[in-house]
Amino acid sequence: MLNPPALSLYIHIPWCVQKCPYCDFNSHALKENIPEQEYIAALLEDLDRDIERYQLEQAPRPLHSIFIGGGTPSLISAEGIGALLRGVEQRLPFEDSIEITMEANPGTIEADRFKAYREQGVTRISIGVQSFESSKLKALGRIHGREEAINAANLAHQIGLNSFNLDLMHGLPDQTPEQALADLDQAIELAPPHFSWYQLTIEPNTLFYSKPPVLPDEDDLWDIFEMGHKKLTDAGYVQYEISGYSKPGYQCQHNLNYWRFGDYLGIGCGAHGKLSFTDGRIVRTTKIKHPRGYLAAYQNMVKPYLDSEQLVADEDRPFEFFMNRFRLIEACPKQDFVTTTGLPLNTVAPTINWAIEQGYLDESETHWQITQKGKLFLNDLLEAFMVDEDEGE
Repeated sequence: MLNPPALSLYIHIPWCVQKCPYCDFNSHALKENIPEQEYIAALLEDLDRDIERYQLEQAPRPLHSIFIGGGTPSLISAEGIGALLRGVEQRLPFEDSIEITMEANPGTIEADRFKAYREQGVTRISIGVQSFESSKLKALGRIHGREEAINAANLAHQIGLNSFNLDLMHGLPDQTPEQALADLDQAIELAPPHFSWYQLTIEPNTLFYSKPPVLPDEDDLWDIFEMGHKKLTDAGYVQYEISGYSKPGYQCQHNLNYWRFGDYLGIGCGAHGKLSFTDGRIVRTTKIKHPRGYLAAYQNMVKPYLDSEQLVADEDRPFEFFMNRFRLIEACPKQDFVTTTGLPLNTVAPTINWAIEQGYLDESETHWQITQKGKLFLNDLLEAFMVDEDEGE
């Protein structure tokens, strides 16, 4: 039997002004006006079908957090976001302290709308800055400039948000350590409560993958991380996740729920979900990816929004649990493994013992703690929890 964990909601808005060459998310360059009202109606019907399919109304869990991602969600009007949030709350109760995050492009027009989003219920904004240097922004295909990014951060301080995040990348094409750290200095000067600071990676199905840019070498990347980590720490930020830094009390609750193997509904084009049930099932869901197909499900009222549904097998649960949990710096309570996977501790005892011998983990009576060596060799650590598909054949 499982003890269903906290429940979050992810809402995907698939449109962008233009597709960035590094982006492998499900986003589509805007070629005409967004069908805003139709898409919001489809999102709410998608949620209705999930509630009915998984009988969520029978034992309603209040929503712990909502994350509106994309794409560029701030292409939707503040009134549209408000109607969407009110529709969600009519269907599922909200925790009193619910965190509602929306991603936003720091362009001037959208920055002017930040206050209206706050008034409609958004409590936290994630601003996609990526860099403050014009040449780097151009290389990344970003449509904003340095001053727009600075103005957006300053405005976020003024409008009464509970928190906001700056998204900043390093290891950019032809970027020197000095340039990367100058970006970080500028970001720290803006004093956001939260940072997502991560290295650019080249992903399949992106323009950068087919036409790879020249990236910094491994030595420079390591120098950037070491010096940048020190700058953030000296400025009062605490690393709580591989790429997440925050001032005390400003961790992203939505992401924490992901990494703690919590549950989440996913609505919208290509959105992913994960749900646990008291009968022991863990189900992963994916919705129709392309906007045309997704909206067709709304228009014909018959075709489901669900693209795929998969039961997570018992043998796959240790890898899935630790793949998420070991992103976090905090110690992992052993009991969390039991209550969120439904498996006994002896399921993973041999692998845990191996990891301790390798110096990847420390162990107390109640917790596991990933070590510095474990962070450096995280892929090796996680692979040890994977099931060998050839085993037993």
